Amino acid sequence: MPWSNQSGGGGGGGGGKGPWGGGGGQQSPDIEEMIRRGQEKMKQFVPGGGAGGGRIAIVLVFLAVLGWAATGTYTVSPDEQGVELRFGRWVGTTGSGLHWNLPAPFGEVMKPKVTQVNNTDIGFRGAADSRTRASVRTDKPEESLILTGDQNIVDIDFTVQWKIKDAGQYLFNIRDPDATVKIAAESAMREVVGQVAFDWAVQGEGRGDIQMRTRQLLQDILDTYEAGIEVREVQLQQSDPPKDVIDAFNDVQRARQDKEKLQNEAQAYANSIVPEARGLSEQMVQQATAYREQQIKEAEGEAQRFLSVYDAYRVAPEVTRRRMYLETMGGVLSGANKVIIDKGAGGSGVVPYLPLPEIQRRASQPAAAQ
Repeated sequence: MPWSNQSGGGGGGGGGKGPWGGGGGQQSPDIEEMIRRGQEKMKQFVPGGGAGGGRIAIVLVFLAVLGWAATGTYTVSPDEQGVELRFGRWVGTTGSGLHWNLPAPFGEVMKPKVTQVNNTDIGFRGAADSRTRASVRTDKPEESLILTGDQNIVDIDFTVQWKIKDAGQYLFNIRDPDATVKIAAESAMREVVGQVAFDWAVQGEGRGDIQMRTRQLLQDILDTYEAGIEVREVQLQQSDPPKDVIDAFNDVQRARQDKEKLQNEAQAYANSIVPEARGLSEQMVQQATAYREQQIKEAEGEAQRFLSVYDAYRVAPEVTRRRMYLETMGGVLSGANKVIIDKGAGGSGVVPYLPLPEIQRRASQPAAAQ
């Protein structure tokens, strides 16, 4: 090599020079000299030099570390949750307010909106027409056609409204929140509808029951996933028979309505006739009861009168017989047409057998006519 020892004159301890000069063997660079020169150049940039410059450097380093630590301060809004990450791992969730986490690159904070209500449509898709700006509805029969408990098929479109309940679980326990909610909601709806009859699924009262049961079942499924999602509401947008049989279904519904109408009319007629008949029957019963009471009272009165007459007869038989005779003759003669001729007249001027009552009746007819 160029700096190899040259042979000449001496033995093994010849005086060759290395690449940095000097005699003898190879020599390394002067490290202490290099450090000294670097310190001199540093003193040119740090005022004061010497020990004072070292203290200033320490202060500068401390301020730099303090500024770096201050970057870990963050604020969470009332509609957010703070998800703290350290070395890429979720370590905690914070609420609204001022907080601190290990700054980057060792720490990170994610702040998703937790009050925003999200909508997931199942059975249909809605989009706005760019020309008319009207909502265009696209049906998804593979999602909306559901088998009921009585082996019929119903076409159900519904919307799930949900929001974030736990931001940490929402970000790290499920990969695709929208797809998870959609699949779980479709499964819950199929389970609920599969337990009810077709008529219950398409009626107003049944629709409300299906919405409530589906929301509860969907919430239970998401809680088992620890998805950090709260289901606010399940809204049925449509619950009808399939389009292929809807005309026949409408005919059946109209027939049922006619049946109910006739039943209501018959019930109204029965409600008007039955009370009247019951009133008449009650009136007849009351009249019969009154007649029975009347006859009983009259019989009791006759019996009492007979007993009183018998008691009087026992006391004075002759007087009682005469009184009974007179009362009987009075009752017989009270309704007869009588002509009384005074004995003093002696019958003078009166033919004994002349029908005087008939003559009086004929005489009174012309007078009445006039």
